[in-house]
Amino acid sequence: MERLRRKVDAKLMAWKVDAHRLPLIVKGARQIGKTEAVEHFARGSYAHVVEINFALQQAYRDIFDGGLTVDAIVQAISFHDPSLVFVPHETLIFFDELQACPQCAASLKAFALDGRYDVICSGSLMGISYQEIESNSVGYKEDYTMRPLDFEEFLWAKGYRAEQIETLYRHMAELTPLTSAEMAALGAAFREYLVLGGMPAVVWRFIERGNYSGSLALQRQLLADYEEDITKYAGGLDKGRILAVYRKVPVFLGKDNKKFQISKVAHGARRREYVGVTDWLSDAGIVLLSYAMEHPELPLRGNYDPDNYRIYYGDTGLLVAALDEEAQDDLRANRNFGVYKGALFENIVAQMLVAQGYGLYFYRNAAGTLEMDFFVRDKDSLVPVEVKAENGTAKSLRRLVEDTRYPDIRYGIKLGAANIGWDGTFYTFPYALTFLLKRWLRERTENLETC
Repeated sequence: MERLRRKVDAKLMAWKVDAHRLPLIVKGARQIGKTEAVEHFARGSYAHVVEINFALQQAYRDIFDGGLTVDAIVQAISFHDPSLVFVPHETLIFFDELQACPQCAASLKAFALDGRYDVICSGSLMGISYQEIESNSVGYKEDYTMRPLDFEEFLWAKGYRAEQIETLYRHMAELTPLTSAEMAALGAAFREYLVLGGMPAVVWRFIERGNYSGSLALQRQLLADYEEDITKYAGGLDKGRILAVYRKVPVFLGKDNKKFQISKVAHGARRREYVGVTDWLSDAGIVLLSYAMEHPELPLRGNYDPDNYRIYYGDTGLLVAALDEEAQDDLRANRNFGVYKGALFENIVAQMLVAQGYGLYFYRNAAGTLEMDFFVRDKDSLVPVEVKAENGTAKSLRRLVEDTRYPDIRYGIKLGAANIGWDGTFYTFPYALTFLLKRWLRERTENLETC
């Protein structure tokens, strides 16, 4: 059976050939393909695989009760299923749904020191007390965070080859505009990705059927599943408040300033009542938080207000599914991608930046006369990134670059429906090429240093 190629595939292969590999934890939001990826890797890479799903096989949660030595754990597993085979250096032990048995993390040190068996754990960030896992296994594990399919993975699913993606990058690197045929094909694929998002089940259905039929129903079911999981895993936090914030994300994105405001979540809501709620949603991988910079200067991480932020969906396709019926009709029938004040484009760019490892930061001055959607950086510069839902002027971007009060900013980037270009102040790229931005920034800096 065919499957979606994922970037985690290469990560898993590189992990296996590393002579100093540690137990690996593959973490991420629910239903993004973690289990399938590990199972596919295991089938092709090991003579023997022992897979335990702590959510479906609850009886196995006691395998750590008799001690945390490797021999004690292997013996306990064998008592549950004597048919399982453990051959040193030829066996992968896959502990799935780690959040259902956090005690498993305490065993990773023993497996790391013992070295006879490879171990991969997988779990949803929703429900994992990762601080507890970290304290139990710090220094004896490796982490890898999976996310929904990024745009490059979506292009792979559509059949794009490495050389075609390299052609796109060469256009960026050489600042040569895409041809009209390239713009049309890339734009069509990006609009599909904007509507579908990167949840594997949604993308796979689209690839199989060649159309959007059933995609909205599947996305809405995923939204409902997330809500059910919130009620299951929220722990000591108020589940009703988490749900209230989660359901209001599209409302905030529909506002001009897109700022998250507790007072707008519920009548009479107070900040102290919602402490930890947005962090829980972010830690679970459900939402992405973008923090307001106090001043547009470096360093990014030391220059933001932790109480002033915007919330984006972790998957833009789920944001699309959360829109009201009228917006759905406008989007799908009229292909009006500017609905919700350009929030769809901001959300997809946020998702694409996070997929490359960037944190999210924005700026808006007190008067609301200067605003920037995102900031990234190269080796020496702070780089403002403006997302234009329509092809218009970029007044804030130009002002940030040209104003001497912002010495860390030397150039900017505008993302929109326009072709590749450079006007002496900022670079313009199509939205779709955002997935190549980190590589472009790195190689741009390297090329300048060698000149």
